[in-house]
Amino acid sequence: MNTIPVEDMSNTFLEHSMVINNFIIKVGSQIKDSLCRVFGDSVQYQWAENNNDVIVPDASIICNMRDRKNVSFTGIPRFIMEVLSNATEDYDRNEKMQIYCKAGVSEYWIVDWRKKQIEIYLFDGKPDGSLYSYLYKTITKDNKDELQIVMFPNLKITFDELFDFG
Repeated sequence: MNTIPVEDMSNTFLEHSMVINNFIIKVGSQIKDSLCRVFGDSVQYQWAENNNDVIVPDASIICNMRDRKNVSFTGIPRFIMEVLSNATEDYDRNEKMQIYCKAGVSEYWIVDWRKKQIEIYLFDGKPDGSLYSYLYKTITKDNKDELQIVMFPNLKITFDELFDFG
């Protein structure tokens, strides 16, 4: 089995984990009666589109729970969130975004807890069948009321809930 090298996360700030936990707690409590589930950074995925290499998003929403191979999901989540850190920012913005696009993820959030900013990317297809990502919206404190999970419009998390650091 191939794996993507895991960055040393020993210098990860507490706020990084708090954003992930805030998302999982708030969204997870709303989704529990559906077929979908919210997972944090303890869940791994393996897709043919990524040479079956293991990839671990910070948070994901998956609705096809049966698509598993041992400890990994092989199904494609409809939503993935990555919270930036100094060690992983380039990887999250480039390699991971391309992997998620190629695999067929619908919505990808890049959350920067340092700037208190959320970039919402959507993935779409061109007439030739190729896939591409585009920045749908950037959310900051100035337009925080516009924060919404595009693929799950009934699920709610506010800007202040996501960035609640106590």
